[in-house]
Amino acid sequence: MGRKYFGTDGIRGRVGDFPITPEFVLKLGWAAGQAFRRQGICKVLIGKDTRISGYMFESALEAGLSAAGAQVLLLGPMPTPAIAYLTRTFQAQAGIVISASHNPYYDNGIKFFSGDGTKLPDEVELAIEELLDAPMTVVESAELGKVSRIVDAPGRYIEFCKSSVSSSITLKGMKLVLDCANGATYKVAPSVFRELGAQVTVIGDEPDGLNINRDCGSTHLAALQAAVAEQGADMGIAFDGDGDRVLMVDADGGVVDGDELLYIIACDLNRRDKLQGGVVGTLMSNLGLELAFKELGIPFVRAKVGDRYVMAELKANGWLLGGENSGHLVCGNHTTTGDGIIAALQVLQALKRHDESLAQARAGLKMCPQVLINVRLKGTVDPLQSEQVQQAVAAAEAQMAGAGRVLLRKSGTEPLVRVMVEGSDAAQVRQHAEQLAQVVENVCS
Repeated sequence: MGRKYFGTDGIRGRVGDFPITPEFVLKLGWAAGQAFRRQGICKVLIGKDTRISGYMFESALEAGLSAAGAQVLLLGPMPTPAIAYLTRTFQAQAGIVISASHNPYYDNGIKFFSGDGTKLPDEVELAIEELLDAPMTVVESAELGKVSRIVDAPGRYIEFCKSSVSSSITLKGMKLVLDCANGATYKVAPSVFRELGAQVTVIGDEPDGLNINRDCGSTHLAALQAAVAEQGADMGIAFDGDGDRVLMVDADGGVVDGDELLYIIACDLNRRDKLQGGVVGTLMSNLGLELAFKELGIPFVRAKVGDRYVMAELKANGWLLGGENSGHLVCGNHTTTGDGIIAALQVLQALKRHDESLAQARAGLKMCPQVLINVRLKGTVDPLQSEQVQQAVAAAEAQMAGAGRVLLRKSGTEPLVRVMVEGSDAAQVRQHAEQLAQVVENVCS
């Protein structure tokens, strides 16, 4: 049965456009409350990032859940992975995140965690969708859900993050710049790294509701690169708006993406016989990562793009480590979802353990030239079904003669087609990517 509202990462869109409206989110809160209450007493946590519409949607969810008889605990602005963690520790039936992750402030979304801190099972999402089409009712007044606020939520999550680092490791002597994307990590991330001993400078920590992800964070690294140079820092760490992604910048300003961070963490675990199986990447993972793991004897499999699919592949294989080149990394020996702060700490711990700089730790991974171009979708034409596009892809693959690969896919969170080409020849890769992007754009126009 297909989903009507839920995508790969909850429900997301432009604020004011259906379904990201107060009316729909009110009904969504009610439907979720009804579905969760089928298990008995229902307690739901709500957290959000820093975008201005979060206030409106928090109130709408709160009203809908209360009308269904669900108890509500409000967390305020907190990273998405913090909400997954606190849902578990408070033994709630579900956690709800109001966020559009790395998108601009004028987008927002709603995503859910189950009681064990993972994405909702398909059957629960489908039950919520079914209830969304039913008339909204209100429980008896005596059964209305009460609402309260968890005032010590940031401190709880800070201590959890710190607990992922060995007690024998200190970050003393490390000079770091953090870019919090004017988003959900702006309060907790600086405390975590400072309390572990690092000298920390912070940028992107003045959210005003409109500046989340604007020229900052993991999607815009220029400000972080400049700050690392200005401070003479050992490295920079960039989170996205909701804190489930992380990218880094080395002392010389070189960008270290999710594939490279995954490699550093995996190598550290492998050296210590703590890897427990292999590593899960995605269709977008660089070919160089696959080849590096093959040389090290580390099993590697690719999942479809999206944390939901990475988690499913990890579970199917009984493995713990996986992620995406976007910086969404899952360290399953510590947490149940992608967590930017936890992942960054595992990288820093590996550097300390082996007395390496970030540049040295990444040196063993030889990345293949890869070009990614985003083409905005227009109209209703599906370019992936276009014969013209398919012929262009086949021609590019034939010219690379097995020395590269092409991937075209629709974004699960934005109206984009992502055109990715990688291979051994950088100039050829760039040429094919630009040509294919132009073909896709022509078909869309």
